[in-house]
Amino acid sequence: MTSATPSSCSNDAPRILAAGDGTLLVEFANCIDADTNARVLALAQALRAQQRKTRGVLGVVPAYRSLSVRFDPLTISPAAVREVIAHCLDASAIAIHTTPRRWDVPVCYGGAHGEDLHALAERHQLAPAQVIARHSAPVYRVFMVGFMPGFAYLGGLDPSLHTPRRAMPRAHTPAGSVNIGGQQTAIASVPGPSGWHLIGRTPWRSFDLRHANPFLFEAGDEIVFTPISEDEFAHIDALHADPSYRPQPRTGGHA
Repeated sequence: MTSATPSSCSNDAPRILAAGDGTLLVEFANCIDADTNARVLALAQALRAQQRKTRGVLGVVPAYRSLSVRFDPLTISPAAVREVIAHCLDASAIAIHTTPRRWDVPVCYGGAHGEDLHALAERHQLAPAQVIARHSAPVYRVFMVGFMPGFAYLGGLDPSLHTPRRAMPRAHTPAGSVNIGGQQTAIASVPGPSGWHLIGRTPWRSFDLRHANPFLFEAGDEIVFTPISEDEFAHIDALHADPSYRPQPRTGGHA
């Protein structure tokens, strides 16, 4: 996986590529950095606004360095969609007008919630407390949400914690798992298999079908991890029994 940290991505003009009968892919760069991702999200914002005026454009899916634009080919032609995209790519049309939401995400590191913490610390000749301190220090950027519903891929991991994926993936990791894989860290939204290193777990539900918008995080959000104890984990976890409970960001709006 290409690094999700600041780099020297080129600022070449975006390429618009066919990706099937009903999708165009707008590719911004061949590497990943925050500026490229911001351009992706700005175009997504502009296209969502334009979507209300353009019959046949079904939606957009932002990724690290590209944006998929879905459309109904029986309603609108690929050429017409390309024109819509070209309009929205205008510099004045894709300016970002929103402040990123910042989340203080509670994480219980190690123990039953972070089975791989000690092994990862030994691999890097660090104490577990040093891994926790380095992992919880940065302000991470949510570069994209994907793989599983609500699974947040984060950029900004301390290079000293970069770790190849596990040689043997585990068949099950719980929802809320906070993992390290390669140059990335992530928050797992639902239970599932994983080859990433499980270092902790958040009691927050980042995918909850009881809410009109089941996704807690979205691309462009900022995340800071806050270490908590097992007792604090249990307390916050119990709050989710109330369907009306939902974590809120520190800044930038509401979930």
